[in-house]
Amino acid sequence: HVQLVESGGGSVQAGGSLRLSCGISGYTYSMYCMAWFRQAHGKEREGIASLSTGGGGIYYADSVKGRFSISQENHWTTLYLQMNSLQSEDSAMYYCAAHPHYCSGQLRADEFGYWGQGTQVTVSF
Repeated sequence: HVQLVESGGGSVQAGGSLRLSCGISGYTYSMYCMAWFRQAHGKEREGIASLSTGGGGIYYADSVKGRFSISQENHWTTLYLQMNSLQSEDSAMYYCAAHPHYCSGQLRADEFGYWGQGTQVTVSF
C-alpha cells in the first residue's frame, strides 16, 4: 500500500512562504491521483491541489489558486506543495493523500484512501 509522510510545516508570518513535502513509497498501481488537503480547526477537510502521476490532472481550489503550486520530484518519490503569500486563513493541518485513479478535479476527501499523518501550518500576523 502507498505510504505517505508529510514534513515542512511550521509557523510563518503573513505574506511568507513555506514548502511542504510528502515522501511517497509503496506504489502498487500504475496511476495515482496525488493531492494536498487541509483541515482547519472546526472545519471540514478541504482539497486544495492535485496532480496525476501520469501527468496532467492539475487542479487547485479557488482559495489557493495563484499562490500555491503542486509538484513532484525524483520519479514520484516526493510530492511538494509550495505555498506563497500565506494568509492567516491558510492556518490548518495539511495532509498528503493518494488514490489509484486519474485526478477528476473533484478533490473529495472520501475518494482518497491513502493519507499521511499531517503537518501543521500556522500563519500569524
